[in-house]
Parts: sequence; C-alpha cells; structure tokens
Amino acid sequence: MVVAIIAVLAGLLLPALGQAQQAAKRTACLSNLRQVGIGISTYAGDHDGRVPFGPKAPPFTSPASFYPSSGAPTSLLSLQRGEPVGLGLMLAGSLASQPRALFCPGADQRLDAQAELAKVGRYQAQGSYYYRHGGATNLFDDPASPWPPAPLRLEALGLNRRGRPVSALALDTQYECPPDLAVFNVVPKTHHQRRSSNVLHADGHVVNRLNRNARYGVVIAASADVRESFDRILSVFETADDEP
Repeated sequence: MVVAIIAVLAGLLLPALGQAQQAAKRTACLSNLRQVGIGISTYAGDHDGRVPFGPKAPPFTSPASFYPSSGAPTSLLSLQRGEPVGLGLMLAGSLASQPRALFCPGADQRLDAQAELAKVGRYQAQGSYYYRHGGATNLFDDPASPWPPAPLRLEALGLNRRGRPVSALALDTQYECPPDLAVFNVVPKTHHQRRSSNVLHADGHVVNRLNRNARYGVVIAASADVRESFDRILSVFETADDEP
C-alpha cells in the first residue's frame, strides 16, 4: 500500500518538477542573453557605436562554411580557420570574463561549452544563439562589394526586409536538419524543448516568446537545402522584430 502511494505521489510530482527545471533553465538563458546584451553595448561603446560585425566571409564551398556572407546571421563563434565571428568577437573583450553567457542551459542536445570555447581561434566553434549583424541582409557576398562595409551602429541598425526597424539581435537556435550533414559539423541545435525561444533586443531587454506553429524554427528537410538556412534564420529574426 505504501509503495503504491509513493508511486502515485511520484507520478504527480515528477511532471511538476520537470516543468520547474525547464522554467529555471529559461530564466538562466534570459540572464545569459541579458549579459550578452550588456557585452554588445560595451563593445559598441569601445568601437564608435558599432555592433560586433564580421569578419569577411570566406567562399561558401560546403555546408561546413556556415557563414555564407559577411554579416550573415550565425551561431558560430569562430570560422573553420579559427577567426572569431559574430558574438565570438567579444570573447577577447566585453565577454572575456563571462564566456559561458554564450551558451544556453536549456539546450535539447548535449552541449560542451568548454570544448567549444577551446576551439575559438583554432577551429569552427558554435554557441547557443543566433546573432544578427544588424541590418545586414545579403545572403551571399558579391565579390565586388567593398570591405569593410559601412559600420552598423547600435543606435541605428536600419530596416529589415519587411521594412520594419531591426530590433532583435540574438535568440535561441531552433535548427533541425538531416543527419547526413553532421559530417560538416552541421547538426540539430534546439532549445527549451522547441516550445519557446528567448530573444535579445537592441535596447537590451530580453523576452521569452512561445514557438507557436514553429515560427522560431528553422527546418532543413534535405541536405541540398542548407543554403536556405540563412534566409530562414533572417525570417525568424524578422518575426522577432514584429514582437518587441
């Protein structure tokens, strides 16, 4: 009888405990993104108002080059050749003392933050968040484009492709792709059981948004469609722009 009662109580308590754990991870993730926002603001203060941008993208020759154009939205912290990119540009400065802020505790897949951080400067490294280089919308570089481009400043990030002001700068990755892309280190990276995404806005505030109808998801059904990832990631940011 006692065993049966314990089993019933466990059945009632475990779901609540699981929900509490997920809520705690969402809260910790929001805190991390808030710290990233402080890092971006500090970086801008040290660089004439400019947001972290670049570097110039190498030729996009395979899915392993998951940075098809200079300023593309990316979850990378460094490129294949080790050069810091996106949020990784802050690891030597404004986030040097808190590099783990670039990793969400609510990852749905196993995540070794220390191992990824050790790759920065040597190999391709991945963080937990998509980072958007302000108003950059070119999905593939024009070889004739000047470098460096006109600086994007935190106070004037321009308009998105829908004609709305750019607001969302970073958010949880919700990326699903075929298993055969793993050979290129392109693997599924989702968070918070794909139920919601945390979003950092340019003014520094962060918010949790429900992932209704997978509107914050990027799903690549076939390996040949990997080039479409970047258009879809930008669309996710544009959805977040509409919900400040």
